Amino acid sequence: MFVHKIVDGICGRAYPRYQDYGSIWSLSEWMEVLEETATYFKTAVGENISDEEAAQQINELNPNYQEAITKCLKGRKEEIRNALVERVNAISSAQLQDFDWQLKLALSSDKISMLQMPLLNLDLDVRENGEIKPISIEMNKEELQNLINALEAANKVVLQLK
Repeated sequence: MFVHKIVDGICGRAYPRYQDYGSIWSLSEWMEVLEETATYFKTAVGENISDEEAAQQINELNPNYQEAITKCLKGRKEEIRNALVERVNAISSAQLQDFDWQLKLALSSDKISMLQMPLLNLDLDVRENGEIKPISIEMNKEELQNLINALEAANKVVLQLK
């Protein structure tokens, strides 16, 4: 029952109350147990670790506790995953609506007469709170590569969450 209440808390409902468990743990122990248990569930689901790996992380616990935690994790894994995805989505309500790009070759600047540097102009139309905001970014080759790497890493995380 206790671990299911922690999962309820992760999923946006009420966490277990200290008043109900104060006879078992001191306040500092309570805070540690609550935090560690919630972290265990979030990590096990968020990093998509195998059942064996998840069981290995709690092998020092009493076998009855291990069984209860494992059953809860298996039974509510999808619910925890959905709650974690919702929490990440809530970070920003902005959504990319459209984009356009242009590649330019800067031949010179006010400081250098012979430059020949490729530049990318990226125009983004972002919808935030129902309003579309245009955003324009100019990047050199190195900045573009950093953006591509960041987007590939983000895509990898999204694919793992599916």
